[in-house]
Amino acid sequence: MNAPDQVLFDKIKQLPPQRLAEVEDFVDFLRAREDEQRLTHAAAKASEASFSKVWDNDEDAAYDRL
Repeated sequence: MNAPDQVLFDKIKQLPPQRLAEVEDFVDFLRAREDEQRLTHAAAKASEASFSKVWDNDEDAAYDRL
């Protein structure tokens, strides 16, 4: 464990139990948000091939330059 991690853990250990619950909820929120962003990115990446026929056409070429 590196020094910044230890400092954070030490600060968390000093919190009262109700604040520890808030920290845990916040960490869960951050992890869920990261998971959602990864899922959204993966879904967009997976759909690129399906949409390439629609997106890659001469009529919409002007939008590619934006």
